Amino acid sequence: MIHIELAREEPWPDGRWDELANAAARAAIAHTPYGGLLTTRAHVEISVRLTSDEEVRTLNHQYRAKDKATNVLSFPMVQRDLIDTVSQNSDDGEVLLGDIVLAHGVCVAEAGERGIGTDDHLAHLVVHGVLHLLGYDHLTDDEGDAMEEIERAALADLGIADPYLIREG
Repeated sequence: MIHIELAREEPWPDGRWDELANAAARAAIAHTPYGGLLTTRAHVEISVRLTSDEEVRTLNHQYRAKDKATNVLSFPMVQRDLIDTVSQNSDDGEVLLGDIVLAHGVCVAEAGERGIGTDDHLAHLVVHGVLHLLGYDHLTDDEGDAMEEIERAALADLGIADPYLIREG
């Protein structure tokens, strides 16, 4: 079973962030070969932290040597080739899949630039972050295309328009 542990910090306002993050994470996982994580008996946790641009800038500098805020950072806790077996072999029945951190100002600015709601953009970034936790990346054209297709399908399940058409069009 998937559990999303969400922490909201200033300047993120109150909102239905828990509900959005949970739906987005489930939709992302459902469109991958790891869909079994949704029904496993193990407790699979994803941590989502909504925080400030400054905090994300600090983390981005510390872990990626990039001294700027970015929209989302993902910190996987399980290697991709072990995801299928880790929930079956967990000693205590609990697995931390990883952490996702979102920067408020960057997310709000990007949503505004794209003419979409912050809720929809947050859902997209959680989908994107979950795919990174599952080992997906966009470093090559093939991997990036595959990742975008999963994102499109997951977001369609949530009733959210294709974010890549919005950006490109």
